[in-house]
Amino acid sequence: MDTANRKVREGVVVSTKMQKTVTVKVERTIRHPEFDKVVKRAKKYYAHNENLDLQVGQKVRIVETRPLSKLKRWRVLEILA
Repeated sequence: MDTANRKVREGVVVSTKMQKTVTVKVERTIRHPEFDKVVKRAKKYYAHNENLDLQVGQKVRIVETRPLSKLKRWRVLEILA
């Protein structure tokens, strides 16, 4: 599978309550344009996880994929920690 031009994100698993799906929270830091202060921004992604081996709090890497459901466009690539 070609992953050369797919988006890759790293985040923390915040929910494993769905079947074969995990919710991953991805945080990024940006500099506020007016106040010139570094602030955190977070977004949650639904990621496909075929084998049910993830726990809440684990750090994972997710990769963009074709639409798998109404909201799921990412899949778990690897477990980092």
